[in-house]
Amino acid sequence: MGKLQPFILRRAILVLLAAALIPAALLQAAERRHLTLLSTTDLHGHVLPEDYFTGKPAELGLAKIATLIHDQRREDPHALLIDCGDTIQGSPLEYVHARVAPGPADPMMLAMNALRYDCMTVGNHEYNFGLQVLHKAENEARFPWLSANTIALASRQPAYRPFILRTVEGVLVAVIGITTPKIPVWEDAPHYAGLEFEDPVATARHWVDEVRKKDHADVVVLAVHMGLEEDLGRSDAPPPALPGENQCLALARQVPGVDVILMGHTHRVVPDLFVNGVLLTQAGHWGDCLARVDLYLQKSPAGTWTVIAKSARTIPVTREVSPDPAIEKIVAPYEAATQAWLRRPIGRCAVELDARRAREQDTALIDFINRVQAEAGHADVSFASSFNPRAHIPAGPVTVREVYSLYVYENTLVVVQATGAQVKAALEHSALYYRAAPPGTPPAARVDPTIPGYNFDIASGLTYTMDLTRPPGQRIVGLSYRGHPLAPDTKLRVALNNYRFGGGGGYTMFKDCPVLWKSSEEIRNLIIDWLERNHDIPTAADGHWSITWGLPTK
Repeated sequence: MGKLQPFILRRAILVLLAAALIPAALLQAAERRHLTLLSTTDLHGHVLPEDYFTGKPAELGLAKIATLIHDQRREDPHALLIDCGDTIQGSPLEYVHARVAPGPADPMMLAMNALRYDCMTVGNHEYNFGLQVLHKAENEARFPWLSANTIALASRQPAYRPFILRTVEGVLVAVIGITTPKIPVWEDAPHYAGLEFEDPVATARHWVDEVRKKDHADVVVLAVHMGLEEDLGRSDAPPPALPGENQCLALARQVPGVDVILMGHTHRVVPDLFVNGVLLTQAGHWGDCLARVDLYLQKSPAGTWTVIAKSARTIPVTREVSPDPAIEKIVAPYEAATQAWLRRPIGRCAVELDARRAREQDTALIDFINRVQAEAGHADVSFASSFNPRAHIPAGPVTVREVYSLYVYENTLVVVQATGAQVKAALEHSALYYRAAPPGTPPAARVDPTIPGYNFDIASGLTYTMDLTRPPGQRIVGLSYRGHPLAPDTKLRVALNNYRFGGGGGYTMFKDCPVLWKSSEEIRNLIIDWLERNHDIPTAADGHWSITWGLPTK
């Protein structure tokens, strides 16, 4: 839920207590209803309770969520089941289906069909494999995909259904889907060809007004693939790296007529939050919890239903929750193909390597990624990030599983012509990951919690020090290229992933750079190809960069 201001916490607790007392009071009323909403989000292709990085069991996945759904439906058989997007990308299961060994239908759609989802909002990662894969999965779903603010350029109409209407116990519920509008920042243009993404707040105002006035909806729910744009517990929180990416607080504050906002995209667990009378909740990611919303309504003498109380909570997936055997059976053939792909040997490593401290010091694994990128793109400088601090390469044979744990995203490689000034600006931006802190503060305590770790980039081909005793924007010192200070006007071939090239993570300095080359393969496959050709992972770090922490000298 994040750090909320004390008055917000007190208010939330009071509302929950009030909601708990409402049902008994309503027993005295002639016309009352209780509605239940269940929400998942950011499943990212995780069905089985497995950590694909290690091959070990994990407390996550739609098969375990299914058990929680069944439990909730025994309590309320009419509960609506809604997903907030990022569903068909993000795990080896979905990657193998999309790229390696396509099955007859998308495994996530098969599992969600079996669970009788009412709808799903389209997330940005639905576009990662291109429109052909997206539309195939959409057609295989037996529930509508929603996105009111995704517009087809040819017709100027929504490219997906903007909303659904469901009558539950005589109460008309409208669910409106909204997608983060920043997909063009992250995706290659062919992946969203013919589409544009309109302002979420203006779109929501239009469709909320539509369903309230024309359809006479009693309850309005926004199912949104966006999260909170502010940390409500920090007065000194920096502005978002990408303004407009997350707008759920703006939706709550600026769109009249909304009862509930189901959130996604940021992978946070938000049990409940009240903003301007609107209830917000978010169900984490990868199926680590299920969000439940309870709405209590009373009918007026005029015949209209009014929400008189509402509450939300998240139900965690734990070791005690068993996976649903029916869901496991549905994806079993897909999982078999996935495990065969993950077990494929591709190279060797002479010693054990890991990425635990890759954001604190130079490591062989990040140097390896940068080496592959630089060689593939004939680049002078390469930028890479430690996406997964749990990445681990054991001594001995290396399989696809280890490379997947090292490079978890389906990014492609872009080589641009950039200047020394732009490269330094990127390194200064990376250094924002660490906050100013008193001498002696441990590295983990210096991390800015509003900046995801995958936005800390490391450059190869250069020598530099990140001096955290200096103010932001002046932290990169000793920056040199081929043994000489890097001049601001020096032109360089710079390799980076397509997400960074589009400005992802706030790295806007490269957006207008001339493109010299683009890979047709994902970076993960470039790493696999390199290993199959060269066999051995380099095991020594280059030692070309370091951090000055400002620790006291002994």
